[in-house]
Amino acid sequence: MRCLNRAASAALLLCAAVLIAGCETPGGSGKAGPGPGATMPPKAPAPRYNLAGYPAGFKEGYADACATPRRRNAERFKSDADYSTGWQDGQSACRAR
Repeated sequence: MRCLNRAASAALLLCAAVLIAGCETPGGSGKAGPGPGATMPPKAPAPRYNLAGYPAGFKEGYADACATPRRRNAERFKSDADYSTGWQDGQSACRAR
């Protein structure tokens, strides 16, 4: 009789462990997502270019030239050499896409 109780206790502990482990999320964060009916905001697409090390004006010009629809700050294009160069490089690189 004692053997049966020990086996039943082991089986019960195993079932409890499986049930508890089944409640864990795959990421292990334990945080619940948004409730039913909630929509997640769209993720911004990752940039297709690496502009690390370039000045801010160049990056902004490049991004403006690659934007859809393409945009250009006319006054800044005339007065800011970094913006102008970045815009022209961006237009050349992104025109083919």
